[in-house]
Amino acid sequence: MLDETEDIHPLFAGAPKTTEFKKLRKRLIQNAREAIEQYGMIEPGAKWLVCLSGGKDSYTLLAVLYELKWRGLLPVELLACNLDQGQPGFPATVLPRFLEVRDIPHRIEYQDTYSVVMDKIPQGRTFCALCSRLRRGILYRIAREEGCSAVVLGHHRDDILETFFMNLFHGGRLATMPPKLLNEEGDLFVYRPLAHVAEVDCEKFARAMQYPIIPCDLCGSQDGLQRQQVKAILDGWEKNAPGRRQVMFRALMNARPSHLLDPKLFDFTALARHL
Repeated sequence: MLDETEDIHPLFAGAPKTTEFKKLRKRLIQNAREAIEQYGMIEPGAKWLVCLSGGKDSYTLLAVLYELKWRGLLPVELLACNLDQGQPGFPATVLPRFLEVRDIPHRIEYQDTYSVVMDKIPQGRTFCALCSRLRRGILYRIAREEGCSAVVLGHHRDDILETFFMNLFHGGRLATMPPKLLNEEGDLFVYRPLAHVAEVDCEKFARAMQYPIIPCDLCGSQDGLQRQQVKAILDGWEKNAPGRRQVMFRALMNARPSHLLDPKLFDFTALARHL
């Protein structure tokens, strides 16, 4: 069914009709559906706040979710949301126009967190941690105001891997972004339906669809980030051993507490020999 060009959601209108693109689109939809089902994201009748930044990943997320909903595979209401954080040069009309032309229910929120971050963070330090906390709080508020049960983000497989290695190298813990998370207040889920999707597939898809991409470095804080360093390491591993990323990702789904060193996860003191 996914290969029939006439049977396609309007968000894919104008999509390339090549066999390569049809395979890419099918893979994206299947990967997202797999993650949604595997991690129990579906609550029939729920409403999701789909966060749209204007980057390749969030455009891909929006298109895939609408495709699944259109096919009756995602029985939830979707509300797209963009948070304009007041960064200099942010093209404020791009996303509203994109969503309005396609008749997608949406909410555009303006909150000048950029000025707050610039005031609080010393010159030369990265802004991302504080910016992320402020953004998350605002999105939670919007989700509650709109009656949503979940905030849905466009993080993909490579984001999850990079976060794992950042925690490993710099945080001293084995942890990453989970595909499904309950917020501290316990009233909202955070979902990442693209958890099984490779970043390169998001790149190919967004480029093929000619989406109006908004750069993620408007604040100028991205140079020298630990994430970029980790990404470079993973790129090197992938180049030397193609498929390495997917192998490492599968490892995150195959944890063995008895073969690690955390006594909170496994009771080593209770181990006894069979005499």
